[in-house]
Amino acid sequence: MCVATLLSVSAFQGAWAAGEASPSARKHASFGQQQVSREVAGLAAWIVDSADNRGMPFMIVDKVNAQVLVLDKSGQLIGAAPALLGLARGDDSTPGIGERKLSTILAHERTTPAGRFVASLARNLHGVEILWIDYATSISLHRVVKGTPAEQRAQRLASATPADNRVTFGCINVPVSFYDRVVSPAFTGTDGVVYILPETRIARDVFGSYEVDESAQPPAPLAPR
Repeated sequence: MCVATLLSVSAFQGAWAAGEASPSARKHASFGQQQVSREVAGLAAWIVDSADNRGMPFMIVDKVNAQVLVLDKSGQLIGAAPALLGLARGDDSTPGIGERKLSTILAHERTTPAGRFVASLARNLHGVEILWIDYATSISLHRVVKGTPAEQRAQRLASATPADNRVTFGCINVPVSFYDRVVSPAFTGTDGVVYILPETRIARDVFGSYEVDESAQPPAPLAPR
């Protein structure tokens, strides 16, 4: 065997050990005609290629564009919708915030944390179904709530841009029809993985992800809604 061959085999084994599949074997997520950001497309490709979702349905929360996307275990898009997110920009939760009363949480502490979370359906204290994302920080995804009149949550969800979608204490609010039609069925009878993209850090640093060749399906540009 020639030296060049030995080097190429060694490089392949190194990539395999690092969790990266060979280019010919790589898999891709499919968004159909849905417009997504390049960050979402790149993360979804890595999730499917690396099987990081461990055979479970998964959700990607794009905080920058205030968008939630739900995909099945093979990476096929089930549905997408706008979302309301934490008032404050940031990727970390204040330590101990999950044990505090909402009235004590300051404006700058109202973040939706970035990260990978294994989520499941549950009931809140009022018996309403929600998707629990992280118990420690009391972060969940649920149907949009009325909130105070000044918050105008329904109007914010329906607005043309994501600029006014930052209003919650950290939880993720989605349209009622999207929760009932997409989120609840996708997570019924199974856990799922929720990936919340960072907005102050790089996704690779948060998830340990790598770039996957997307030439087979370039992402459609995300247009203002």
